[in-house]
Amino acid sequence: MMSQNIKLLDTVALLKAMPDQNLKIGQVGAVVEVFSDTDFGVEFVDKKGWTIALLPLKRADLLVLKYEME
Repeated sequence: MMSQNIKLLDTVALLKAMPDQNLKIGQVGAVVEVFSDTDFGVEFVDKKGWTIALLPLKRADLLVLKYEME
């Protein structure tokens, strides 16, 4: 997989299930904190905008979603 530059407020998808957090593969979240090049704080919300989970995650657990190709 090509290395992705993950930035604050990027929309990302989860690449692994986290049943203890009630999150499935493909769950969409937003990067709300950048701790390092490999560590991020990601918030997942429901349809009403309520937070489901706010977690520290690794780059390897995330796929950046894009609206346009760069």
